[in-house]
Amino acid sequence: MILSILVLALVTLQRLGELVLARRNTRRLLARGAYEVGASHYPLIVGLHAAWLAGLWLLAWDRPVIPLWLAVFIGLQGLRVWVISTLGARWTTRIIILPGAPLVVGGPYRFVSHPNYVVVAGEMAVLPLAFGLPVYGLIFFLLNAAVLTLRLSVEAKALAAPRV
Repeated sequence: MILSILVLALVTLQRLGELVLARRNTRRLLARGAYEVGASHYPLIVGLHAAWLAGLWLLAWDRPVIPLWLAVFIGLQGLRVWVISTLGARWTTRIIILPGAPLVVGGPYRFVSHPNYVVVAGEMAVLPLAFGLPVYGLIFFLLNAAVLTLRLSVEAKALAAPRV
């Protein structure tokens, strides 16, 4: 039980810290002439992630942790750090287009077009598995896939537009 609470607390703190970083980066990018696309679906993404985490607090705080799945989740965190560090000041939770800036093609972007979304999809499924909640993980994996379908179509159009 103590490990479950510790894991949930660390993930919660991580997500809150990432929101602070994303907000700071967004403000800086906008100040440099960037603009946002797809803002209308952003509350849906925030709501989905908040519901996922709140549900885990409700269902998993007193459940035993399965070490193998926790290890997989920790591995995903390494990939998350790689994505964030690769994008640096351009990492944000919104779709922010900085005119004239080239697309990032280094780091994990050499292998996958949207590595952050791959990591998030993995996290949505794997953390619930670490608490023995496979149905919960599947439900949120599928909900996230539906939201990502919308987001990826908006992002693809924005990235395909001329970047001048």
